[in-house]
Amino acid sequence: METILNIYLIIKNGFVAEFRAVDYSLEGSEDEKINFLKSRAKEDYQIAQRFNSPCNSAGQFMKYSKFSKLESQGMQFQLFEEIFREYKVPQNPLICVTPVVDGIVLSD
Repeated sequence: METILNIYLIIKNGFVAEFRAVDYSLEGSEDEKINFLKSRAKEDYQIAQRFNSPCNSAGQFMKYSKFSKLESQGMQFQLFEEIFREYKVPQNPLICVTPVVDGIVLSD
């Protein structure tokens, strides 16, 4: 059994305003787990636990463009530390990150 996570980036007016997450304990291949998380993305959003997103010293949310830059460098995981601690997942957990832009869940 492995704990896997559906994580949501709540983007409002170009800023990452909130994170949300739902966890599952599943067995199976990595592909099966990712497909499961993707299949649950729209439903899980409504029940996901809320987490604070990063703010600068002035209390302003991070621009999504900055998040994208961190993601391209593989550093976005640092922003999810609170989520990882809450769900007690090991280092490098299996996650599916879904953006929610101005209320619209962007999943396939």
